[in-house]
Amino acid sequence: MKKLLVLDKKNYTDKMPVYEKFSVRAVIVKDGKLATQLGSDGDYKILGGGIEAGEDYKTAIIREVKEEAGLVVKANSIVEIGEIEEKREDLYKKNIKYVCHSYFYFCDITNDRVETHMTESEIRKGYHLSWALPEEIIEGNKKFLNQPWIYRDTEFVKMYKNHEFDDVYALSNETSIM
Repeated sequence: MKKLLVLDKKNYTDKMPVYEKFSVRAVIVKDGKLATQLGSDGDYKILGGGIEAGEDYKTAIIREVKEEAGLVVKANSIVEIGEIEEKREDLYKKNIKYVCHSYFYFCDITNDRVETHMTESEIRKGYHLSWALPEEIIEGNKKFLNQPWIYRDTEFVKMYKNHEFDDVYALSNETSIM
């Protein structure tokens, strides 16, 4: 997969044990707006999460979007965009090097809606589905950039806003109507 960006804090050593995570992010666009999880504090997060054991990326995307937003992804519409890799000392366990591979995909949804199944953390943070313009996401996330996942998603949205994925987006639209 094409590497879009590496976010490396360089606050770890090569001698630290490595915790590696693999996740997917669903980029769903409707009328120029992106589907996001909006927190009660005003922070925007791209839909997605960790790939579970035995899952492929398509299954993970479909599951995460249903859980977080109640939206149903069209399996045949999923088109690869690229990866953002994060490297840093783990936020929760000292002396562990955290490496996260976030794989971004354009996808389309059906008109169906299902019940969400958010994590306790997402519920506490008041996350809910929100459709937002790239400018709204970038502006809304300014005061949350100290949170690595918000920084990652904001950097992605900046690339999207700068039309860095227009060729892939055009391909995703062709795939979704087939």
